[in-house]
Amino acid sequence: MSIFKRIADIIRAYINDLFDKAEDPEKMIKQMVIEMEEGVAKSTTALAKALASEKQLERKYKGLANKAQNWERKAMVALQSGNENLARQALMQKATLATQANEYQKMLKNASAATKSLRNQVDALKSKLKEARMKESTLLARNQMAKTQKKLAKQLGGFDMDNNFARFDKFEERILKAEAEAEAMVELADESGGLDDEFKALEQSSSINEDLAQLRAKMNMG
Repeated sequence: MSIFKRIADIIRAYINDLFDKAEDPEKMIKQMVIEMEEGVAKSTTALAKALASEKQLERKYKGLANKAQNWERKAMVALQSGNENLARQALMQKATLATQANEYQKMLKNASAATKSLRNQVDALKSKLKEARMKESTLLARNQMAKTQKKLAKQLGGFDMDNNFARFDKFEERILKAEAEAEAMVELADESGGLDDEFKALEQSSSINEDLAQLRAKMNMG
């Protein structure tokens, strides 16, 4: 029964220690499934041999029982013929064969019980293997996700979020300052242009006044 002890150890490791081992979980999972498949194959072979042995014991038992019955019929024929001595010898043969048949019957009973127990264990192993195969893809996917999350965590750990956002804030302040300076320059430029226009208008008005005075002077002279 060492094969079943081995499978039991694998199942315990599969359930309790899978992600606590130092080895790669993916390799462990795949290896466990492979070992369980090998265990099921070996136990199935052992069951087949046990069934074959049980059949042989059954055939042997039935053969001896039939022979014992044949000797009993011969004893009856001898008695009917009046040959009591021959009948006794036939019954002695029957008794010997019956004793052997009883021994094989006991062995057959024990073999049947052992085969039944072995079959139950094989069925349990097959059920566990089926469960393991169903869980294999899920566990592998979970392991890959864990690796991805771990890698992402390392990347984020190397990225100073606070420092980088502080640099963004400084850049934003500089841009806002530049925008304010540009707006101020535009406003000053607009204001300067307005004064120039007023002075030009004033100069133009003064020139017209002079021209007007000269024109009046000419008209008075005339």
